[in-house]
Amino acid sequence: MDLLIKNGRVIDPSQNLDDTLDILVANGLIKEIGKGVTAPVGAETIDAGGSYVVPGLIDMHVHLRDPGLEYKEDIISGTKAAAAGGFTSICCMPNTKPVIDNKAVASYIINKAKAEGFCNVFPVGSITYGLSGDRMSEMGELKESGCVAVSDDGKPVKNSEMMMRALQYAAGIGIMVISHAEEIELVGEGVMNEGFTSTELGLKGIPRVAEDVATARETLLAEYTGTSIHIAHVSTKGAVRIIREAKARGVKVTCETAPHYFTLTDDAVRGYNTNAKMNPPLREIDDVAAIKEGLKDGTIDAIATDHAPHHLDEKDVEFNVAMNGIIGLETSLPLSLKLVEEGVLTLNQLIDKMSCKPSEILGLNRGSLEIGAIADITLIDPNIGWIVEADALCSKSKNSPWLGTQMKGGAAATIVDGKLMYKR
Repeated sequence: MDLLIKNGRVIDPSQNLDDTLDILVANGLIKEIGKGVTAPVGAETIDAGGSYVVPGLIDMHVHLRDPGLEYKEDIISGTKAAAAGGFTSICCMPNTKPVIDNKAVASYIINKAKAEGFCNVFPVGSITYGLSGDRMSEMGELKESGCVAVSDDGKPVKNSEMMMRALQYAAGIGIMVISHAEEIELVGEGVMNEGFTSTELGLKGIPRVAEDVATARETLLAEYTGTSIHIAHVSTKGAVRIIREAKARGVKVTCETAPHYFTLTDDAVRGYNTNAKMNPPLREIDDVAAIKEGLKDGTIDAIATDHAPHHLDEKDVEFNVAMNGIIGLETSLPLSLKLVEEGVLTLNQLIDKMSCKPSEILGLNRGSLEIGAIADITLIDPNIGWIVEADALCSKSKNSPWLGTQMKGGAAATIVDGKLMYKR
């Protein structure tokens, strides 16, 4: 069915477009964009007055837990949460059971998402078999099966030679390497950021330098090999500085951060709140300031959620043994819109970091509203007010530090391949 979106403020950084326009969608593609576009007979019309109409949001870092851990999340519930959050495409990390280290698992995810999902799902394969760090996966096979990147996310690749060879091999076949930058020996038994709060709470701390050392290694390896690398979930001021300096030298490095790293500090852990336990951990106020500055000056290319669902039984335990991670697909957009309200980013820059740049980094052929493009479109209502309530969340898991929090802004509608998959 044809679809006409009328009267919305169309913002498309890929075309330097920001104007009140209409968009006509036909056969899953953008057919016409302009003022006074008329709908064909039988077309559905959406009045987008008061909303932003933007290229579909893309989350390049999501844990769907499917296959093997479906009690936390599955492809149906995860993609439903994504659509409710305004995401038309998500990239799922390989730490499933079994790991996405072969064609069979990647194909299962792609086929299930196409049959039952509410948005596009692009798998990320593992760098090493079973995330073991011992033997490189068959990256060529993973790419052919539909994987858009490789990563051992959840674990760093400890062996520097292995990481260097992975970068070289991945470059040869044209697939991005995403690094979980963490020096395990420095993490030790730490469970939160090392600092005043960890000392006060009597919890073992993780020093910032655990992330900084690993980030430095990755940028140096990329520089030495002349290859590209993407750094996941940047959380420290040191990592921001290292990446900024590497970019200035011409290193082909990109990176992402998550809303919790520019919204919360380790004070959120007070009360031993396990919904504020994640990896990397929440840092301190100067790290938050550095993350915001990195977003503002372009050092940080993208905003991703690192959506990491866990069952209540894995969070309602002592802080030391609770699982790391929080959900984020349904809260990312309003939290990120705060960056515009605070003057950290323009609206154009925010959409670039949540749609265009992720598509560009991973080569997804998304992130644009140009004529002929796949009709992945997000309508954003910047003024809608809502409260984060566990029962109203689409995700199976409810491990969010924002439960009970008033939010402003959210997805008004999510359109995937020309089909309306969510409407508030």
